[in-house]
Amino acid sequence: MRHTCRGTINLATANISVEDSCNFIISNGGAQTYHLKASSEVERQRWVTALELAKAKAVKMLEESDDSGDESVSQTDKTELQSTLRTLSSKVEDLSTCNDLIAKHGTALQRSLSELESLRLPADSTEKIKQVNERATLFRITSNAMINACRDFLLLAQTHSKKWQKSLQHERDQRIRLEETLEQLAKQHNHLERAFRGATVLPAGTAGSGDSAKDPCCSAKGDLSDEDDDNEFFDAPEIITMPESMGHKRTGSNISGTSSDISMDEQYKHQVEDTKKEKRTRIPYKPNYSLNLWSIMKNCIGKELSKIPMPVNFNEPLSMLQRLTEDLEYHELLDRAAKCESSLEQLCYVAAFTVSSYSTTVFRTSKPFNPLLGETFELDRLEENGYRSLCEQVSHHPPAAAHHADSKHGWTLRQEIKITSKFRGKYLSIMPLGTIHCVFHASGNHYTWKKVTTTVHNIIVGKLWIDQSGEIEIVNHKTGDKCNLKFVPYSYFSRDVARKVTGEVMDPAGKVHFLLLGTWDEKMDCYKVAAGSGDNGAEGRQRPHEAEDSRVPLWKRNQLPKYAENMYYFSELALTLNAPESGTAPTDSRRRPDQRLMENGRWDEANAEKQRLEEKQRLARKRREAEAARATEDGTPYDPYKPLWFERKKDPVTQELAHVYRGGYWESKEKQDWSGCPDIF
Repeated sequence: MRHTCRGTINLATANISVEDSCNFIISNGGAQTYHLKASSEVERQRWVTALELAKAKAVKMLEESDDSGDESVSQTDKTELQSTLRTLSSKVEDLSTCNDLIAKHGTALQRSLSELESLRLPADSTEKIKQVNERATLFRITSNAMINACRDFLLLAQTHSKKWQKSLQHERDQRIRLEETLEQLAKQHNHLERAFRGATVLPAGTAGSGDSAKDPCCSAKGDLSDEDDDNEFFDAPEIITMPESMGHKRTGSNISGTSSDISMDEQYKHQVEDTKKEKRTRIPYKPNYSLNLWSIMKNCIGKELSKIPMPVNFNEPLSMLQRLTEDLEYHELLDRAAKCESSLEQLCYVAAFTVSSYSTTVFRTSKPFNPLLGETFELDRLEENGYRSLCEQVSHHPPAAAHHADSKHGWTLRQEIKITSKFRGKYLSIMPLGTIHCVFHASGNHYTWKKVTTTVHNIIVGKLWIDQSGEIEIVNHKTGDKCNLKFVPYSYFSRDVARKVTGEVMDPAGKVHFLLLGTWDEKMDCYKVAAGSGDNGAEGRQRPHEAEDSRVPLWKRNQLPKYAENMYYFSELALTLNAPESGTAPTDSRRRPDQRLMENGRWDEANAEKQRLEEKQRLARKRREAEAARATEDGTPYDPYKPLWFERKKDPVTQELAHVYRGGYWESKEKQDWSGCPDIF
C-alpha cells in the first residue's frame, strides 16, 4: 500500500461500482479508472466481493495506524508486544506504590522533625533539624519527578512500539518473499534450461557423428549465425548444477562422449613429476556436485568478493597467481614485437598481446583460488619458450599479486594487480587495478597499460557468461606513441560482432598510422592507414574496409584441447600450470593442498583443507597485529610484513608505488635454499 508505482489505486479510498451483468469499475475518484469485464455474472460477483473485503481490510489498517504501508503484525509478535507493555505497566505501578510509601513516610518524617523543632533544644540542634527537613522535602520532590518520567516513558512505548513492530515485520516479510521468489525463479529457470537442452541437444548428438557434437568447446562460433549472437554465451560452463540426486557423476573420456562412472584413479593414475620434455595434456574431469547457490550468494550482495568465504565448488583448480601467469600464453607476440624496427609496428603487437590475455576468460566462469599471503608461483620455460616468470602474493587485504617475467628474446614484463570485485545480485564486477609494464631491451621502449573491467552475468539465474568492457590506453613512454583500445560491451540490441575490440595506433602528434580490429576471444587484425587519407577523419577510419589487402593478422586464439569442457575449459598452457614439479619453493601454488585435492575431485576434503589454511592465515595476521601493538606501546621499532621476492618502490615512469622484483629467486632455486620462505601451507 506504500511505495506504489504509477497506475495503482489505493484500495482504502477506491470506488467499486457495478456497471452491468459482467462489467464493473474501480476508480480513485480522480485520474485513475479501470473498466473490467468478467467472463460471467458469477465471476464478476466473486471479484467484487473479494475487492470489497480487501477494501474493508485496507480501511481498518488505515485507521489502526497512520503508516498505511505497514504489513499486519503476526499474532505471536502481538502477544509478545502486549506482554512487554503489561510488564512495563506493572513496573510503573510498583514505582507508584513506592512513591506513595515515600510520600507517606516523608510526611511522617517531616511531622516528627517539626515536633522536634517546637521542643526547646540547643541552637545548633535546631539548625541540624532544619537541614534534615529540607533534604527530606528534596528527596520527595525527586522521587515524584522520577515516577513522572517513568509514566512518560511508558506512554511513549505504548504510542510508538506498535508502529516500529509493524515496520520491522513489513521489512522481514519483504525480505523473505524476495528470497523465496528468487530461489523459485532459479529452480524454474534451471528446470527449463535442462528441458531445453534435452529437447534440442540430445537429438542432434544422436543424429550426427561429427566432431562438433563430441567436442563442442572446439567450435566457439562456427555453428552460430550473426542473428543468434546472444546464444554464444550458452557455451560457458555451468559451475553450479542442481540435480535431484547428490551423485558424484563424471563424464568419461570414451569416444562416444557419453557419461560413465570411471574412477578418479583410472582417469588420472599418476601425476607427472618434473619433466620438461613432456607436459601434461589433461587433468581429472570436473565432478558434478550439486550446491544450493542462493543459500550462499544471498548474503553476499554488495560485498567485496575476496572477503566472502566461498566453497571450492565455485573455483577452478588454479590460483590467481597461475591465472596471472596465463597472460604469457601468447608470449610469441612480444617475441615478434622485440624484432620490430618501427615503434608503431611494435605497438600493434603489444596491443594484440594485451587483448590476447582475455581470450582464456570467454569460457572460464569459475573463480581462481585466492592466494595466501606469501604464496608464490614460478613458470620456468627458458629452454622451450625463452622466458621464465615469477608471481608472489604481496598483500592479502586488499588482495594484490606482483608478477615479473624475463625473456631471452629481449623483453621484460612486470605488473602488480589488485583485484577488487563487487557482487551486485545479477552480475559480478571484477576490476583489476594496477599498471602493467613491458620493456624492450634493444630499443628501450617502455610501454604501460591497465586492464579493463570483467563482468560475470547471470550469477543467480541462467547460464553464466563473461564480458569485457572499457578502454585501454597503451603508452610508449620513450617515443610518446599511443594506442587506444576499446572493448565494446555486449548488447542484446546490437547487430555488431560480439566481444568486439577496436583500436587506433597513433604517433605523438595524434596522427593515426594503424587501425586495429577484432574480438577479444578470437583474433586481432591490423590495417595500415594509407598516407593522405586524413589524420583522424572518417576517410582514414574506413580505409581498412575498403582496402582488405592492407590487413595484417596479428593474433589468433589457439584451439582448446579436446574435452576441455570436462576440464574447466582450460587451455593447453593452463593444463600444465598445476602439474607437480620438484625443486619449486615450499610456498609454490602447486604445493597448495586444498587446490590439489580439488583438482583430484575430492571436493569435501578440499573445503575442509581450505578452511584450515584460511584459519592459519588469520591467526598469523592476528599475531602480527599483536606484535605491532606491543611494539607501539613499548616504543620499539617494528618491521611490518614484507614480501620475500618483491620490494615496494616508486616507479620512475608512472610515479606509482609498486612491488618490483628484487632478484634472488632463481639463485635460491639453484641452491635449493628456501630458508627464508614462510610456512603458509
